[in-house]
Amino acid sequence: MGATIEKLDLHKTDKNYYKIGKEPEIRDLDAYYYLTREGSGGPENTDFMLTIEQLYAVAYKIKFLCKAEDMDFVVPKMEAFWWIKGGLEKQHLFPQTPKEEWNWKIVIRMPDFVEADHFSRAVQTVKVKSPNLLKNDEVQYELINEGKCAQILHLGSYGEEEPTLMKIMKHIEENGLKVNNYHHEIYLSNPRKTPEQKLRTILRYGVE
Repeated sequence: MGATIEKLDLHKTDKNYYKIGKEPEIRDLDAYYYLTREGSGGPENTDFMLTIEQLYAVAYKIKFLCKAEDMDFVVPKMEAFWWIKGGLEKQHLFPQTPKEEWNWKIVIRMPDFVEADHFSRAVQTVKVKSPNLLKNDEVQYELINEGKCAQILHLGSYGEEEPTLMKIMKHIEENGLKVNNYHHEIYLSNPRKTPEQKLRTILRYGVE
């Protein structure tokens, strides 16, 4: 029998990206490639759920392509950027804004060894095998560079983030910084398997 391929698990190996505490902190991040798709509306929106299905379908095809090249990996945690229209100066109003006015970009980070060719082949495979799931070029392969960020761990319901957000915004102000990117959430917990009060979510903002 051949040697077992060791899977890369970014959640375990990239502490700078995923390690998080209950108090606000400033951290510098590199640029990474992600599978992405944008849309609008609340998370209960059918398009939001479809987007998650599309991204994971492509992510797992990429995983299997890489595994065949002895570069297996655990598909990383789902993430999302959230914003409302009106520019960065309006983003603090996001929690009070009706969900139908929300905009989002769902993203799944890819390991450094994943290339554009892996992405293209995976998309074509999904289109052929699941034409009703992925018809056009909805899913993108995108380089995102957040750079310097402020972040904090939120424990509990997604709908009760405001006190945690107030805490991180105060930290940003006290450090003489200002927000230069949209509200970013990294979902460390699976909401289908985790009680609401135990959900763990990284809240992150690009700052300057």
